[in-house]
Amino acid sequence: MITIVDYQMGNLRSVQKAFERTGHEAHITSAPKEIAAATKLVLPGVGACGDAVDELRRRDLVSPIKDQIESGTPFLGICLGLQMLFDVSYEGGEHEGLGILPGEVVKFDLPHGYKVPHMGWNQAKFLHKPPIFDGIDEGTYFYFVHSYYVVPQDKDVVAIEADYGGPFCAAVWKDNLYATQFHPEKSQDAGLAVLKNFAELA
Repeated sequence: MITIVDYQMGNLRSVQKAFERTGHEAHITSAPKEIAAATKLVLPGVGACGDAVDELRRRDLVSPIKDQIESGTPFLGICLGLQMLFDVSYEGGEHEGLGILPGEVVKFDLPHGYKVPHMGWNQAKFLHKPPIFDGIDEGTYFYFVHSYYVVPQDKDVVAIEADYGGPFCAAVWKDNLYATQFHPEKSQDAGLAVLKNFAELA
């Protein structure tokens, strides 16, 4: 069973419905015991990173999420679920992240003519191709909505870049941990293929 973490800050039903469209059930829960027992774990999210991490802490969800990642359970972070993995976010001040991956979350500093947030379709450039992107071509478009992006300390975890006034990290991959800045559930067939591949990981 795929478990989607509910902390009241995500478009959870749309992620659940996207998995269902690929033929896989997904269960939404905020119960630490259910998250600790998940065989695959999804952390979506929209909003501010600091608020999201505070909500996870308030609900005692940080430990089960970290334990699952450390134990090798396949994990997928989506949008805010990517940003929370890092040490610090500078959205609305300075806020501690989950510290699972070293690095920071910073605001776009863009040339004239570019708008923030970065909103719409953008192309993926693979640096390393994670197994959840099997069958997806270089240059495939995915759907983004964000004003901040992650800057990993370890550049080897950057799996995909996109370009918006310059290259930025669009997805990371480290062992059993996958996370995307874009929204697979809003990215039509390509996004559904990513979710299907994740659901079918061994």
